[in-house]
Amino acid sequence: MNNYYSDYYKSVLISLPHSIGGRLTISSIIDGFLQNNCKVTVFDELFQSKDDFKNIINLNKFDYLVGYDFAGIKLKKDNNLTLPTINYFSDEINKPTAGEGYKELKIHLKQHDNFVFYWDKYLCNIEKHNFPNLFYMPHFVNTEIYYPTNQPIEFDVIFTGRLDTDLRLNMWVNLLKSFPNLKFGWFAIEKHFKDAMQRLNFSEKNLVSASYQKFIDNEPEMAKIINSSKIVINTHSQGISSFNYRTFQTLACEKLLISDYREEAKDLFKNNELVFYFNQEELKDKINHFLANEIDYNKIIKNARACILKNHNAKKRIAEIISIVEDNINKGK
Repeated sequence: MNNYYSDYYKSVLISLPHSIGGRLTISSIIDGFLQNNCKVTVFDELFQSKDDFKNIINLNKFDYLVGYDFAGIKLKKDNNLTLPTINYFSDEINKPTAGEGYKELKIHLKQHDNFVFYWDKYLCNIEKHNFPNLFYMPHFVNTEIYYPTNQPIEFDVIFTGRLDTDLRLNMWVNLLKSFPNLKFGWFAIEKHFKDAMQRLNFSEKNLVSASYQKFIDNEPEMAKIINSSKIVINTHSQGISSFNYRTFQTLACEKLLISDYREEAKDLFKNNELVFYFNQEELKDKINHFLANEIDYNKIIKNARACILKNHNAKKRIAEIISIVEDNINKGK
């Protein structure tokens, strides 16, 4: 995928990674660069080869190489490149979820021309002394893709992602048992579905299997699924203080998110845009309340959409990233 402008601000090569979560996150990053009048060339790691990447590099001149987690760093290292990298992390730098070879690649984050934007404020403060070009940047979305569509509602409650921990799986099973008359949807890749099945008894398998829908790997389809739902449940598995990408997708679509509590709520959201739960009983109470109280429901989702439009849209956040990178590059000249 290539997009060319006769008068562009920066020329950017962006790596679209293998991971599903990474592909969704990077999609909003791509859109943010395009919205800031950049020329964007995308290298798709899932469908293109190492030779394809070399051809792209040989035929074009880029200002930045942009990647998710360590993807950009690895491409730079493997191809002996000298251009600056912009690396957006929504996985923890010191965990295998950041990608294969993360232990060996970490040293490259110390280089002056590799810039790291970290979604979790608490972790960012911990790692700041290790990596000189580490900056806090919470998640953001393209609000031209994630917006309310008023399409027919298909699901009362959905969860998107892995039921990979006992906490997540038990939460989902408990909800299915507690609300037999509600329509639930669980969206995940087949591997994660099979993994969950192995940890359940016979009756639980039937419940979870009935809720399982499909795998979503693109932004428009994810926006469509969120818009077809009343409530999105969020249970974080990574980070300490900040919110995952699903938070911002849901709020931008003007749908109700019920999430476990995160410390950065007071910094990122100001006017009752989020609903939190602290245990499973409270989660069930809030599902009951908001499905039965349309006025309360609508008040929260309107505030949420306004907050995303103002503070967490892709165009604004990518402009901030470019400004930080350029300021630091100019300081080093």
